[in-house]
Amino acid sequence: MADGNIAQLKNAREQAYSTPLEDLNPAQPELFQADTMWPIFERLRKEAPVHYTREHEFGPYWSITKYNDIMAIDTNHQVFSSEGGITIAEQTQGEGPLPMFIAMDPPKHDAQRKTVSPAVSPMNLQVMEPLIRERAAKILDSLPIGEEFDWVDKVSKELTGMTLATLFGMPQEDRRQLIYWSDVVTAAPGQGLVDTIEQKMAIFVEYHAYFTKLWNERVNTDPTGDLVSMLAHGEATRNMEPREYFGNIVLLTVGGNDTTRNTISGSVLALNQNPDQYKKLRENPGLIPSMVSETIRWQTPLAHMRRRALQDFEFQGKTIRKGDKVIMWYVSGNRDDEVIENPNAYIIDRERPRTHISFGFGIHRCVGNRLAELQLKIIWEEILKRFPTIEVVGEPKRVYSTFVKGYETLPVVIPTRN
Repeated sequence: MADGNIAQLKNAREQAYSTPLEDLNPAQPELFQADTMWPIFERLRKEAPVHYTREHEFGPYWSITKYNDIMAIDTNHQVFSSEGGITIAEQTQGEGPLPMFIAMDPPKHDAQRKTVSPAVSPMNLQVMEPLIRERAAKILDSLPIGEEFDWVDKVSKELTGMTLATLFGMPQEDRRQLIYWSDVVTAAPGQGLVDTIEQKMAIFVEYHAYFTKLWNERVNTDPTGDLVSMLAHGEATRNMEPREYFGNIVLLTVGGNDTTRNTISGSVLALNQNPDQYKKLRENPGLIPSMVSETIRWQTPLAHMRRRALQDFEFQGKTIRKGDKVIMWYVSGNRDDEVIENPNAYIIDRERPRTHISFGFGIHRCVGNRLAELQLKIIWEEILKRFPTIEVVGEPKRVYSTFVKGYETLPVVIPTRN
């Protein structure tokens, strides 16, 4: 960690512990962008694991910061509803929040999720594995040796974009457009990608039109194995309103892009920050699956999920009122030392590396989690065949968001090939 970061983190710690407890507000995107939100979560886990923030631009909210408490909320969909959205931010423009199955409760949620889950079934992943490997090899073979480039752009976006385009049954030449749309969905206006909410909505119109065209093509032909065809022909989804179809496309785009892409970037950063672990991996490539799980925990590519209380509910000595917004901070649960030993350390051969909360729990557990793990496993198998090291040569630029915990850029150099 560079000296500037150490000083930033020290200041963040002083601020987190000197602020009155009732005034603590972890939902500050600038802290996530600077990677200095950790002390607030550390204090909340110790002193107020179920914490109420009164003042916030998106209204008051509860923070759930400990692993087992998050699991309790995440699995109690009878009391804590996903209806209306999954992020702390409110979708207030146009007709309100887009309907999508992650933001639904049973039974509708279950029927829609079941429609798309065959795309990421173990059998389908076996079919996709050689294709992902071939693409990973091609991407890595095209990288420059001995000169600086952006890992996010050249590798992470490329591999996830290719996989996602295949899942949607869309032409590979449109994959970058798909990545762009995914970034626009989670972008805060005025932070670089889009200037205003109006501009964001105009891009949504193009995005919607593209996928409406795909739907119309699929609905009039025999079913195929891609996600659009599954939605167009599925019993629970073929009569969806256009907004609901688009909502599910948005969900599948962001879910398929952000998680995998940011963990691919995060793995390179984590191994550079922990050279002893990188050495361990090079000496024993059999540790790749364990390293993948540890990286998914350490990175936590989606920092939070939101629920809303359907009734008054007593939880850990606090009364959560009907209608209250409840934020499950996965990013904090993954650093809970009561469940995970030495949680701030990156240890690729942990005893139970899959003990993490990055994919959520219960009925909303990430539908594509095995595909994310597969892509990470393959890219690292192919990296270790080719390159002794990948060196991070500058600070990453992180995303300005309390939802997507990711990277805009990561400058690297590959000194030599094997």
